Amino acid sequence: MPKKYGVKEKELVVNHIVDLVLSGELRTGDRINRDAIAASVGVSRLPVQQALDQLEHDGLVVSRYHRGVFVERFDEAAVLEQHELHGVLNGIASARAATNPTPRVLAELDAALRTLRASKEPTAFQEAAYAYRRIIVEEYAGPQLQAAIVAARVFAPRGFWGKYPRGNAEFAHTYEAETAAIRGRDPEAARAANMERADLRAKVVIAELTARGVLGAS
Repeated sequence: MPKKYGVKEKELVVNHIVDLVLSGELRTGDRINRDAIAASVGVSRLPVQQALDQLEHDGLVVSRYHRGVFVERFDEAAVLEQHELHGVLNGIASARAATNPTPRVLAELDAALRTLRASKEPTAFQEAAYAYRRIIVEEYAGPQLQAAIVAARVFAPRGFWGKYPRGNAEFAHTYEAETAAIRGRDPEAARAANMERADLRAKVVIAELTARGVLGAS
């Protein structure tokens, strides 16, 4: 795997291991071969260990004394839980926005929402969705919450959402609802919009991983 300049080696390893799990090459209970991972990514064992430490903290792997590091349970429930956690954390920031929606933030969200509405092509919609989310997170999430949101990475095959053709049709209404909740100073509705989106996305990812044989296999 060629290195990507500007990306920490640990993050390259984290992404690689997550990709192996999402592709089904690593499954629940499989032992992680540190040397094989290091060779695949083209790094030393140090960033591999750092990545495994992070992934254990995130709940994707577990270390067993004198035995090694193994993939934690990865099934439909794990995917649902991860999406739910991500929805809860983003909902905290969104609820804060609804408590104190400044004119500047409202204007930025309105502009982002217009871009979302107009973005029919998958990659464009995904980029618009990221831009919308950044407005809220950067303004209303402190360092700890931002770190938690990043750590609660949602399980989806790399590049999947940038190719998913029904993103606008299936998810745009949740951004409409979130914006309306923030403008209407309704924190609970803002949280609910994030949870609805997380649930919808989880169902799509589970269907995709099941179709690929990653979930539901013995």
